[in-house]
Amino acid sequence: MKRISIIFLFFSLFVFSQHSKPELLEKINSITKGKKATIAVSVLGIENDFQFSNANGNLKMPMMSVFKFHIALAVLNQVDRGNLALDQKILVKKSDLLENTWSPIREKYPDGNVELPLSEIITYTVAQSDNNGCDILLRLIGGVKTVQKLMDVNGVKNFQVKYNEEEMAKKGVQAPYANYTTTASMVKTLKAFYIGMFLSKRSTAFLMEIMTKTNTGMTKLPGLLPKVRMARKTGSSGKMKNGLTIAENDSGIVTLGSGKHYAIAVFVKNSMETEEVNCGMIAQISKVVWDTLNKK
Repeated sequence: MKRISIIFLFFSLFVFSQHSKPELLEKINSITKGKKATIAVSVLGIENDFQFSNANGNLKMPMMSVFKFHIALAVLNQVDRGNLALDQKILVKKSDLLENTWSPIREKYPDGNVELPLSEIITYTVAQSDNNGCDILLRLIGGVKTVQKLMDVNGVKNFQVKYNEEEMAKKGVQAPYANYTTTASMVKTLKAFYIGMFLSKRSTAFLMEIMTKTNTGMTKLPGLLPKVRMARKTGSSGKMKNGLTIAENDSGIVTLGSGKHYAIAVFVKNSMETEEVNCGMIAQISKVVWDTLNKK
């Protein structure tokens, strides 16, 4: 009887996957149709093998602040190795707190010269997307090459990080394109993280909790959903003077009503639409994915 139930469950999941994907693609295409933007979407089941990408799922997309998730992985990998500690105090100098960049740390400690625990800097960097915190962490671990090496060693494909936040700001409009991933790669990385392939159980739980406190981009993936547990990392270029938005991104791990999970990444590139339209598309896509996967 148990064997029959298991076979039936597998068959049901297979049928669900086969029938839901065309319908999901049709709904997503209706949302993105006619928009002056490139939209990439990927979804990956955590506890099952459901996977979906639209036509742009393997297209290289600028990450913007989404790469702070990968940086956090690299920092916590060093914690797991014993090279760093979460309660370790890090001296944040005034010279670390660059002006004209998004930085809640600078807003709270404008004069710098304060010692903050590593855990607090990670929280600022991930949950509030602090640009200065990001570069402080990168200096601590030896720069972007350490992040790239960790991704390469763990088999992460279609991922490149070349510049930190300060360098991106200085190098101009083309620099963000050098820090790229694909949405298909992003959801695979999120799943690998969640199931413990990158970090210890303690570090995985620590980063998951921080990501659930993300308060940036609230009109994106969570915008149209009921109150659900969602661990996210967002990214946004803002709008250039010519009206171009290089990237408007959101990615994360969502908990379904059943308690199961899925990873989702929706990245918008080279958009001439307004911020409201860009974020609205992400929210609408998130909602149709939720509705599709939350069906019994």
